[in-house]
Amino acid sequence: MSTNLDVALVVELRAAGVANAYAAGDPEYQPALLGFNRDISHTPEIVAVPHTVAEVVTTVTFANRHNLPVRVLGKGHGAQAPITDGIAIATDQLAFVSVDAETRTARVGAGATWTDVLSAAAPRGLAALCGSAPHVGVVGYLLGGGIGPVGRTFGFAADHVRSISVVTADGGLVRADAEFNQDLFWALRGGKGGFGVVVEVEIDLFPLATIYGGALFYAGEDTPAVLRTFAEWSRDLPDEMTTSVAMLRLPPLPELPEPLRGRFVCAVRIGYVGAAEDAEALMTPIREVARPLIDGVGEMPYAEIGRVHADPVDPMRVMEGGILLDEFDTAAADALLTASGPTVEVPLAAVEVRRLGGALSRMPEPPNAVGGRDAAYSLHVVGAPVPELLHSLIPQVIGGLFAGMEPWATGGTQVNFFGRANMPGDKVTSWSPEVAARLLEVRRKHDPAGRFPYPLHGEAI
Repeated sequence: MSTNLDVALVVELRAAGVANAYAAGDPEYQPALLGFNRDISHTPEIVAVPHTVAEVVTTVTFANRHNLPVRVLGKGHGAQAPITDGIAIATDQLAFVSVDAETRTARVGAGATWTDVLSAAAPRGLAALCGSAPHVGVVGYLLGGGIGPVGRTFGFAADHVRSISVVTADGGLVRADAEFNQDLFWALRGGKGGFGVVVEVEIDLFPLATIYGGALFYAGEDTPAVLRTFAEWSRDLPDEMTTSVAMLRLPPLPELPEPLRGRFVCAVRIGYVGAAEDAEALMTPIREVARPLIDGVGEMPYAEIGRVHADPVDPMRVMEGGILLDEFDTAAADALLTASGPTVEVPLAAVEVRRLGGALSRMPEPPNAVGGRDAAYSLHVVGAPVPELLHSLIPQVIGGLFAGMEPWATGGTQVNFFGRANMPGDKVTSWSPEVAARLLEVRRKHDPAGRFPYPLHGEAI
């Protein structure tokens, strides 16, 4: 429930030019705060929904005047804790995409999703480096690095950012690129949060109309053979092949294909940039493991790249976490099977291992703050969306699974895969100590008063 002070603040912010500012008593308040993870409920004093960059500037200036923290509500999966004070800025109305086919670039507003970008780029034969879930927002994904279904070929999405426009703590709109505000440009590409409100990005596009991609779905009883084969097969793949394997406990939903409905299945995801016949030759060891329930791999329009992982698009309750691995050999596969394989009763929806390396391991020019380049694989675990287990059994199970994989772990995580099932203080391990220290310096320089809180050591958000 809003207080008289909250209402007065909203009235003042509206009078300053931000018409869509709301307190808890307003009917627009809760809808503006809703995100993908419905297990998290935000209750800030104010939620602002700016329609222009000028309104973002006004909101930050207002926050300075009243000494209020500011946090941004993105359009992705990344919310990890409820916002309970200050101003939350929802970026929904800052959504635009402008494609320049000649320079192969796109200007993207903070409220746009990757689906918006794909739709604008595809008619020009161009592709954007989205993630496995194109329905999420562009900006939050880029700020954390961004590992997509063709990541081994092109690298992190943040490696291909031309410029970033951000409203900093003093209320100024600045451009960060290779020539201007170079420290901020370095930090924003991979440093995730705590630097300001990003309102626009300019990104590279690629002349890529199609890829060879999709997923093979195997029955639960074939999972041990698939996982062990994946461990050997994925080790020496060329950069043109990006792949992952996932153990999935699927619900009995009518929208799922009948062979998968309500079953434990093992999915091998493929994204190959190159000739289909080359991809098919590379796929032979995986295809020969067993007869798949569904073979959905083949040439496909790049604009449909979301089909590779087929991530859920509807909001749900989520508890998840991730770690990075130095290696994923057959012994690691066996450890994962022991912890979460088809014969184990655990409340987990997905356990995924992604092959990293390739272009993901190479620093771009100019360098950026993306962490985890030295890892060979990532492990990401999503709990079953069972409300009564989300804060008890599920984090315990995920924590136990991570502990069992410790012999192969780097000791770090990747910030976009860090979740509430990770230990809160482990977020800082998304970067090397040197990079984490430099990120702190940049935050202190551009936000000395901590207007944009970004906890790294388990502090309250």
